Amino acid sequence: MAIRTDTIPDEEILQRYRNDHNPEWMGILFERYMHLVLGVCIKYLKNMEDARDAAQQIFMKVMQEADHTQIQYFKGWLYQVTKNYCLMQLRGKSSADWLKQDENDTQWVVSPEDDEELLLKNEQLNQLEEALQQLNEPQQTCIRLFYLEKHSYQEIAEITGYTLMQVKSYIQNGKRNLRIMLEKKQKQLNNE
Repeated sequence: MAIRTDTIPDEEILQRYRNDHNPEWMGILFERYMHLVLGVCIKYLKNMEDARDAAQQIFMKVMQEADHTQIQYFKGWLYQVTKNYCLMQLRGKSSADWLKQDENDTQWVVSPEDDEELLLKNEQLNQLEEALQQLNEPQQTCIRLFYLEKHSYQEIAEITGYTLMQVKSYIQNGKRNLRIMLEKKQKQLNNE
């Protein structure tokens, strides 16, 4: 009899993979988030074939790293691994490798300015992730569920067991704390 895996939380599936190293467990997680991985790959690589190749490489990388990496929130971690992989692929290509796009061409141009913008966004996302990890557990959980997983206040209350008022408070205070931490980090960078 087959096990119903759609109701098993990501963290439990990850733990099962760590226990028996059965790649089917990781396959379940990857299947859940394949749309996320492909979407991010397409966004950065601008080519479906390259995106599919990248998704396969990311799957292998995730299987290797999942066993020895501290992962509190699989979906967020997978997004970060995917984004970093794509950025490394883009950095590996020189600007001369890209042709200008004309009306009939589906290849997109990545200019040096675009590459700098990608690096800046990557740095901002890394700072946001660092700041997010510094929040207390209830704020971090509610922020992730609301902004990354797009759950409603009511759904978050049901998932976490917090009251609706607690969820709203954790999100509001978490946003404020993130803003303060990011502004402080920006001031430190400007003073360097």
